[in-house]
Amino acid sequence: MVLARKHLIKVAPYQAGRPIEEVKRQFALRNVIKLASNENPLGPSPKALVAIKKNLHLINRYPDANGFYLKRKLAQVFNVSLANIVLGNGSDELIDIIVKAFVEKDEGIITSEGTFLEYKIISQVHGRKVTTVPLRNFKYDLEAIKKKINPKTKVVFISNPNNPTGTYVTQYEIEEFLHDLPEDLLVVFDEAYDVFIDVDDFPKSLELVRNQKNIIILKTFSKSFGLAGLRIGYALAHPQLVRYMEIVRQPFNVNFLAQVAAEAALEDKEFLKKTRQVILEGKNYLYVALNKMGLAYVPSAANFILIDVARDGARVFRQMLKYGVIVRDMQQYGLKDFIRVSIGTKEENERFIRALKKVLQY
Repeated sequence: MVLARKHLIKVAPYQAGRPIEEVKRQFALRNVIKLASNENPLGPSPKALVAIKKNLHLINRYPDANGFYLKRKLAQVFNVSLANIVLGNGSDELIDIIVKAFVEKDEGIITSEGTFLEYKIISQVHGRKVTTVPLRNFKYDLEAIKKKINPKTKVVFISNPNNPTGTYVTQYEIEEFLHDLPEDLLVVFDEAYDVFIDVDDFPKSLELVRNQKNIIILKTFSKSFGLAGLRIGYALAHPQLVRYMEIVRQPFNVNFLAQVAAEAALEDKEFLKKTRQVILEGKNYLYVALNKMGLAYVPSAANFILIDVARDGARVFRQMLKYGVIVRDMQQYGLKDFIRVSIGTKEENERFIRALKKVLQY
């Protein structure tokens, strides 16, 4: 007898990157590096750590359910109102909130194949229909997505830059896509990796939030500020959308230490600058090394690179573990000959290349 809701039987759960301690135990290794989950290789923001230590004695109290001080700081940073902001226990929870708040049982979601898996998984968990459109040259095909929109479509999720390919859609492409869309269709831009952008034509999505009522932007403290373990993200949207998201959001969803750490991290401009420098320099090093090895890869606007290893990527992933290097295989994304590697420190990047050469027998 199955007690769960019937539609859950067909849902494939999200597979997270392998933890360091698990790999140490499995292979009896002392030194393991993780380049699988697009985390900040420099660790957390130092100012965030100071704030956490300063406030540890207060964790017997519930956090501010509305996150006033963090919202106030975000409002100053983005020049928006507190009424434009929703806090979430990571972007994952915000995606869940969006589906619960806006998508009726007979309405659907559209996103791309080869994109962040949680758009599809969360929607399926709630029993909502999900339509996926193939990537074109590893990039969102907004023209094809637009053709799939029908009167029952409620939300379009766009990861920009896209995880796991690292590609992005431009300002012009977004303007073309948004033109003549139904007013009751929500477009969600997931900008988890926007801090690493070094191009001029990335969309000015904040202006869209100010000028349109059907746009939601998702951002996170996990990547650039190194707070992945605290699980904190936020959404920027029109106050009317925010009101409904707040109804769905659970009270105390963002813990106290996450709030004070995130508020402090927003002041840590030096750490952010250093993080960008490490990622951009590391990306260039990996490009050069991969070119010398003759390996194809997708040029990335994020802090990771999708690499075509021209063989079973899952097998390469498993073999890399023996050398104490955790990367991400792309089986769940349907990219069987690929791995994804997060850009690490100089030493981590060099160790990754050495291990990859051994595994591929270069």
